[in-house]
Amino acid sequence: MSEKLLPYPLDRPIGIFDSGVGGLTVLKALRRKLPHRDFVYLGDTARVPYGRKPAAMVAEFAYGITEFLRQIGVEGVVIACNTASASALPELAGHFSIPIWGVIEPGVEAAARLTRTGRVGVIGTKGTIASGAYQRRLERRGLTVWAQDCPMLVHIVEEGLAGSPECDLLLHHYLDGRAAIDTLILGCTHYPLLHDAIQRVVGDSVTLVDSAESLAQAVNGSMGADPPAAAPGRIVHFVTGDPLAFAHTSEVIGEVAGEVVPLPVTELIRLQSR
Repeated sequence: MSEKLLPYPLDRPIGIFDSGVGGLTVLKALRRKLPHRDFVYLGDTARVPYGRKPAAMVAEFAYGITEFLRQIGVEGVVIACNTASASALPELAGHFSIPIWGVIEPGVEAAARLTRTGRVGVIGTKGTIASGAYQRRLERRGLTVWAQDCPMLVHIVEEGLAGSPECDLLLHHYLDGRAAIDTLILGCTHYPLLHDAIQRVVGDSVTLVDSAESLAQAVNGSMGADPPAAAPGRIVHFVTGDPLAFAHTSEVIGEVAGEVVPLPVTELIRLQSR
């Protein structure tokens, strides 16, 4: 059973998964709101990135990961990946009895609440933008939407180039042709790490919606009060790729707490069959 892979018992953990390290921004936001809660983070780094893979394939990945986390004993699962949220959330929520949260709906709700003109933008990976998941939800609320895929920004973050000239050049390339918007959703969990650089490019008249923070607020509201405890909650990271590479890249994001456990991707593939 999957729970045997835990290095030590956890108390009512929340599961979080992403294709790589971007979801650590969600983990950081959740830990600020639920500091005594235990977490299991799964980074599927052996199959990263999800953004350029077919939606059906990503949905299969997400099913296997969610089943793994369920067997670990998590109380709920956070899909800290926009591509997986777009591809898999409705099916997963219908199949599993534990609560499952995606990153898209909280960001849409926050943008709808914050916009003053009804003109909202969203940036994300190719897979997220091509899915239309943000666009459909925003348009159903009567909003006018501008969307742009920004595939190179993930590499900028993971290479530690957030404040570099290369970063500014790419942001101008992606954002200078934007429509007139007053709110912009950062539709990838890597993008909050570029918050200040993006704000400089779009100007102070555009409000940025942090997808990681919006999701953390939604989960916190659903889970109720943080369990009373004197010590901070514990974290276990499962990584399907190279644990050393994961640890190195996660240092850029600033979230390295917890034990890193190698997880053969075959364990997840075995669980993908329904």
